[in-house]
Parts: sequence; structure tokens; C-alpha cells
Amino acid sequence: MYQTWWKVLAVVIIFYTLIAGMLLGVPRLPILHETIRNTYFHVPMWIAMFTVFTISVVYSIKYLQSGKEEHDLVAVECVNTGMFFFVIGLITGMLWAKYAWGEFWSNDPKQNSAAIAFLLYCAYGVLRNSIDEEQKRAKISAIYNIFAFPIMVVLIMVLPRLTDSLHPGNGGNPAFGKLDMDDRMRIVLYPAFIAWALIAVWIATIRYRIRLIEYKKNAIN
Repeated sequence: MYQTWWKVLAVVIIFYTLIAGMLLGVPRLPILHETIRNTYFHVPMWIAMFTVFTISVVYSIKYLQSGKEEHDLVAVECVNTGMFFFVIGLITGMLWAKYAWGEFWSNDPKQNSAAIAFLLYCAYGVLRNSIDEEQKRAKISAIYNIFAFPIMVVLIMVLPRLTDSLHPGNGGNPAFGKLDMDDRMRIVLYPAFIAWALIAVWIATIRYRIRLIEYKKNAIN
């Protein structure tokens, strides 16, 4: 993805969502009040994370089929990029929880599941660094990544819905929808999904190109 139009589009939309997210009105809801604006930043971080994690799984599968080192490099850099957005998603969620729930970490099922999923991907990095032989490292990492992704989805998207949770959309607590969101929020939130997903892909692309240069340099040496 070396074209520039989608990068320009991502930057333009980011600036739009930042400005509109601060200036446009939002519904006046009990407890949330102005903190509902965090939706424009917190939720898109997860969308960006899921985007690059999905790409990483696709390229892990491709690597197992082709054995091409380039596919492994794409997979690992997408995971690294996804972890960056994972951290931001956790931090913005904790900040929001402080104002909405009274504390940064309340051991809510959603928070605990997200923490476990985060550690699951931290283990991916530990696994890669513990294996010296390149092909063996790439193959084992690809297999781990393929299994880690659905587990992460279950931890974040499924399990919290099966128990009591303060988080919107889980444990019988309704997600943001027509009852608490309006068109003013939708025209900011939906573009933010696209913009941050593109930014994540952009970052992963840059990281991949750097890693590929390093790989070729090491191969020559």
C-alpha cells in the first residue's frame, strides 16, 4: 500500500474528528455528561487494533502456506502496531472509567478480559524473542498468532457479555445506540473508525518496510 491518497484521507479525517469531536454537541446523559466525547477516541483505538490484528492473522496464514519471510514480517509488525493501539485503548478506557465508574480499574469483567488478552499478545513477543532460529521462530509465532486472535475476540467481545458488567454492550448493559447517541455523534464516530484504522495500517506499513530493510541487510552480511 504505497499510494498516498489513503494516507492523506486518514490525516484529513483525523483532524476533522478531533475538531468536530470537541466542538459539536453531544447528548446530555446522566453520569457521562461531556465524558461521552471519549467515545471518539476510545472505541476507534479498538477498531484500529482489530484491523491490524486481523491483517496479522491473514499474513500468518500466508506465511505457513508460502514460507516467505516477508509474510512473517508483515504479521509481526501488525501485531506490534496493534499492541500500541491496544495500550491506548486501555488507557483511554481507564480514564473514562475514572469519571464514569469512580476508579481507573474496578475489576470489571470487560477490563479484566482486556487485560488477559493484552498479556496473551505480550506472550507473542516473548515467544518470538525466545527462539533464535528464524524459520522455526516464524512458524511457531504464526501458529500462536492464528490461535491467539480468536481467543482475544472471545475475551473482549464474548465473555463480558455473559456476565454482569458496567461496560456498555455487556452483561445486559446496553451499548451506545439510538437511546444515547444521535446523528451529531455518528458523523464523528464512524469516520473516526475509518481514519484510525487507516493510521494503524500506515504505521504497520512503515514498520514493515523498516524491518524488511533490516532483514535484507542482515541477509547480505
